[in-house]
Amino acid sequence: MSTYSSLLKTPGVARIIAAQLTARFPFGMLSLAYLLHIERITGSYGAAGLVLAATSIGQAIAGPLTSRWMGVWGMRRVLTLTMIVCAASIACIAFIETSVPVYMIIGFIGGLSMPPIQPAVRTIYPKMVNSKQLTALFSLDASAQEIIWVAGPVITTFVATQISTVLAIVIAGVFLVGGGLWFILSPEVGRVRIPRSKRKLGVVLSKPAVLLSTIVGFLLVGACAAVEAGVVAAFGHGGPEAGIVLAVFAIGSLAGGLSFGHVPVGPWALSRRMLAVFIGMALAMFSLNFWWLGATLLIAGVGIAPALAVMFAIVSATVKFSDTAEAYGWVGTGQLIGAALGSAAAGFLIDANGAVGGFWAAAAFAFFGFLIPTILRSWHPDLRGRELTSVPDTAPVPIQPS
Repeated sequence: MSTYSSLLKTPGVARIIAAQLTARFPFGMLSLAYLLHIERITGSYGAAGLVLAATSIGQAIAGPLTSRWMGVWGMRRVLTLTMIVCAASIACIAFIETSVPVYMIIGFIGGLSMPPIQPAVRTIYPKMVNSKQLTALFSLDASAQEIIWVAGPVITTFVATQISTVLAIVIAGVFLVGGGLWFILSPEVGRVRIPRSKRKLGVVLSKPAVLLSTIVGFLLVGACAAVEAGVVAAFGHGGPEAGIVLAVFAIGSLAGGLSFGHVPVGPWALSRRMLAVFIGMALAMFSLNFWWLGATLLIAGVGIAPALAVMFAIVSATVKFSDTAEAYGWVGTGQLIGAALGSAAAGFLIDANGAVGGFWAAAAFAFFGFLIPTILRSWHPDLRGRELTSVPDTAPVPIQPS
């Protein structure tokens, strides 16, 4: 733990982690808050699902686009503009009762304008610590974000069911604006200037490490989304069991990230971490017993934050600094699509086969998440003994003496 204590003593690191976690806290609240709010108004979970789908599509499109804009107009301008538009869309859904198509349009705009906090902070991190600390910082960040997925749904469910769905959405909006301002006004955001990329949108995906991280991130988050659906289907909404099992799942990820964050990243790093995820999810298929699921998903969780940290690290080490924000945007888009397809696949299998179908889907996603980095090991850079910093956009040009 000394690695992390020294990291947090580095000037600005604790502040920037806390600020970006606060700004991203709505990510763990809005989907559930929208679901409960739209269902209350329309009486249909299907209608609520359409609004969530439109929001997710907007987020998926925005990922690489708004991230790239930060290199054109600067981080603070893009983050401020998107925050204002997104907050307005959240307020509209909370306070205006209208038709489902209009809600879908508002949700799409809100998703499209979701502030690119994650790509921004991933781009800032390499400028805050030395190269030897960067892998640990990525791991700490990936572990800390589990707070979003543990506390966010709990707060939303309590407020929405016990007080008001409108208040649940408003609280998410307050976190967005308050955390967003805290992050935007942080000195580190003003110090880092992302150079304008000279490449066309999407060219960064030709980098093997970026494409590998995008694909494996898609599969990893798809597996996690399927697990969540399977757990809810297994225990229903009547008791605390589903929440406890999912909390154990997140705690496993937190523990894994803190335990393995300092381990050097070799060419097998991603496949090994995904193997742990696959083993845990595959074992979960054999019983829907509360204790069994808690134990197996704890095993699966141990690999999640370390796998995410490896993805962030290999992108940072292989992409030019001007392209890092866009690269992380694509990785985020892959994860959003994975969440949508993982939930959908699990839903179909649960309808056909019961709750165990969700774990079948999760194990399938996790298996391919392990298989692909194993087969494509040559795409995975070996970062052991390397300086873990972004590739500079300019380099000294040797001049031959005349």
